[in-house]
Amino acid sequence: MRKAEIEHLLGTMLDSHPNVSDLNITVNRPLQVESAGQLVPVQTSPPIENLTPFQTEIFALNLIGNDRRLCQQLVEQGSCDASYQLQQRARFRVNIFSQRGHYSLVLRKLETRIPTMAELKLPPAFSLMTEEKNGLILVTGATGSGKSTTLAALINEINMTKALHIVTLEDPIEFVHPNLRATINQRELGTDYDSFASGLRAALRQAPKIILVGEMRDRETIELGMKAAETGHLVLSTLHTVDAGQAIGRIVGMFDQEEEKQVRMRLADTIRWIVGQRLLPKIGGGRVAVHDILRNNIRTKESILLGESEGKTFYEIQEQSRSTYHMQTFDQAISQAYEDGLITEETAVAYATRKAVVMRTIDRIKQSRGEKTTDVEGIRIDTDYHKLLKKK
Repeated sequence: MRKAEIEHLLGTMLDSHPNVSDLNITVNRPLQVESAGQLVPVQTSPPIENLTPFQTEIFALNLIGNDRRLCQQLVEQGSCDASYQLQQRARFRVNIFSQRGHYSLVLRKLETRIPTMAELKLPPAFSLMTEEKNGLILVTGATGSGKSTTLAALINEINMTKALHIVTLEDPIEFVHPNLRATINQRELGTDYDSFASGLRAALRQAPKIILVGEMRDRETIELGMKAAETGHLVLSTLHTVDAGQAIGRIVGMFDQEEEKQVRMRLADTIRWIVGQRLLPKIGGGRVAVHDILRNNIRTKESILLGESEGKTFYEIQEQSRSTYHMQTFDQAISQAYEDGLITEETAVAYATRKAVVMRTIDRIKQSRGEKTTDVEGIRIDTDYHKLLKKK
């Protein structure tokens, strides 16, 4: 297959279904796309029922192009990340990886238009985040949960309202920000710097007020991120954790045990906000984002320093600080999405952190609507049994 044929197939995949977020190219499978969270096959002419190892390798080589660094990385490490521009139609974040001796590819479609916080319907806490002057703001969640999109909306809001210098370190660059009130320098891994740690080290000498780091992947990057936050910078980044509270444990776990106390002290001083994000199937199609928000206050700082204990877990701090500090748990956000008619009861329970908590909240919501909270009917007292007891 030539490059023109590859691009024709990529275009066909994009047009095959609504809300396409990922293109999946795997040996012994047809071309597939993820549409509204579901992986579905793509019809082509002539049909491709099962891709061969040769076909997926040709896809990989065309998307890598003449980049020797990526070829070497793929051979030595078994995977590589790249970006790809499909004419004027779309940009992709590409991951090529080896599995059972063959190559597979996943292309994440990158949105070209930067969303606003209002369009994403982000909670009010995000407006407070844009006012922070220094410290760490982390967005956590699984791959594909929209962390980069949320950070792009935050940067966009700052770009429209504040005249300052922003440096971003990305892998790859997903949203291209225009220079509005802010001046933004966007750097891409592999092209402009060789690792997040080296890029962050250099950024400290580039006089930014805000530094965006695509991902806190290792101890060195986290160490430099905390250093940047301690020296007056606002550092935005992402982590792969289940919820906001687990982010603290994940960071502490990257350091040696004898360093734990010092790391906890530094985190307690530098963390400003941690936001967990999940995408839930929406009624009528599409997905809706729900957020788990932890803010640094006196109670949060104590739990970071000393660790969680009974009555002092991050979950309980978030649950009890919703109205005063704009915190919330995933369960509160999920319950609100159910009450607003955005998700089904089944979805709410399936994605809940503490299912019993969400189920009780759903029952209260149903009662307020005058709906049944159980399917059990026809229960009555067995009067004959009671009469028999009295005779005895």
